[in-house]
Amino acid sequence: MGTRRCAGVMWAVLLGLVVTVLAPLAWAQAPPPGPSGTGGRVPAVATTWPVGVRPRILRGWSPPASPYGPGHRGVDLAAPAGAPVRSVAAGRVSFAGRVAGRGVVSVELRGTGTPPLRTTYEPVRASVRAGDEVAAGAVIGAVEPAGGHCTLPCVHWGLRRAGTYLDPLLLLPPQLRNGGPSRLLPVLGVPLPP
Repeated sequence: MGTRRCAGVMWAVLLGLVVTVLAPLAWAQAPPPGPSGTGGRVPAVATTWPVGVRPRILRGWSPPASPYGPGHRGVDLAAPAGAPVRSVAAGRVSFAGRVAGRGVVSVELRGTGTPPLRTTYEPVRASVRAGDEVAAGAVIGAVEPAGGHCTLPCVHWGLRRAGTYLDPLLLLPPQLRNGGPSRLLPVLGVPLPP
């Protein structure tokens, strides 16, 4: 095989790898436009994860096919009991109390359209009250030792706009969601072009 043909094959393989790595990020969008006029888009307004630096995701978002159908309307993040839970963005606490025996905190996020996006965190022992204004990264409570639906201690993090559940991971900018900017690594055994 000639040098030019080998270089062409190498570039085709490299392009394929780039598409494979970056395409899922480009396609990770919110649902199609909704009735609110906001287009159903989720702005990347989060400045922090709710718990930890980059917690392990125990279970991802799986939207229901119908409003009352089965699904997972949020993400479960591994977190030890007593760990601080933070508001991912600035907003106003719309609820802090118990639902079905679990502590729940909901925060309406500032500057996210009408109706505003609302994040929920459970099971959380609230340190805030309904009506409190919170800054991005402010502690809103602590992980309760029991009461969640995970097999390990966790926080269920949800996101809604009115009655529509959305993927809360979309609130995170790519550098938080993916641990930093994408980097291309060399393909083993393939020489770099001159």
